[in-house]
Amino acid sequence: MGWIRRFRGKTTVIKLGGSLMGNDDAMRHTLLDIIFMESVGMRPVVVHGGGPSINKAMEKASIEPVWIQGRRYTDAKTLEIVEQTLAYELNEQLTAEIERLGGRAMNLNFRTTNVLFGEKLLLDEPGSEPIDLGYVGHVTRVDRQTIEALTYTEQIPVIPSMCIDENGQKYNVNADTAAMAVAEALGAEKLIFISDVNGVRRVKDDPESVIHSLTAAEAQQLIADGVIAGGMIPKVEACISTLHRGVGKVHIIDGQLRHSLLLEIYTTAGVGTEIVQSRQSPATRISPT
Repeated sequence: MGWIRRFRGKTTVIKLGGSLMGNDDAMRHTLLDIIFMESVGMRPVVVHGGGPSINKAMEKASIEPVWIQGRRYTDAKTLEIVEQTLAYELNEQLTAEIERLGGRAMNLNFRTTNVLFGEKLLLDEPGSEPIDLGYVGHVTRVDRQTIEALTYTEQIPVIPSMCIDENGQKYNVNADTAAMAVAEALGAEKLIFISDVNGVRRVKDDPESVIHSLTAAEAQQLIADGVIAGGMIPKVEACISTLHRGVGKVHIIDGQLRHSLLLEIYTTAGVGTEIVQSRQSPATRISPT
């Protein structure tokens, strides 16, 4: 009850990873958690990716995916598949499932109301020209008013990780960075990354070694020490950057654990990793009473 009172009226941005969306049981329980959050007064906002579903659609179209520095190279044909699969099929399926489970949701895509605006992304390459990823972009502006208007009317906004520029060109966007942009624009209390990893671990392959709470400085030290390595480095660095831009707390949790979202938010111990600016932060994981 203490946590419910504390977070009533607060905005939480939830990033659903594509790996989770391939697990129907885990997705159903995650959506039930999100509906519960809205029912007790929180304002959840969902941002989703859809990598595995896009890969399947590309395979069906006999198109081989190309990856550059962990990002999908997106030519015109791939962009069509991303738009159809991510912005329409998955986005509308998620919204329909929330409604079926008893919640109220609104899909925000190019057919309804787009809320993510941006520009083409070029990757910096030291000593050479920037890398062109095709139709890959990054978010420069979020329609905060539309998103907040929906949350005020007790609806859950569901946002695909795509954006459009001032000339009407659409772009594929990394879902983590899209969720970060939304959380920063809304001044969210929390940004939660839900995937198939239970958080930052002291030992990479040992789920029991998860670190439940880190400050930004402690996380940076773990990167320097090599404890945080590989693909977790850019995710944690992104979490730290988001904290510097006003988001209260960032969580990394495993969506395959039943009700992990509620356990992370509404219990003192939590089940994943929280990253906060400092121990003195009001968002630090302590007892609410």
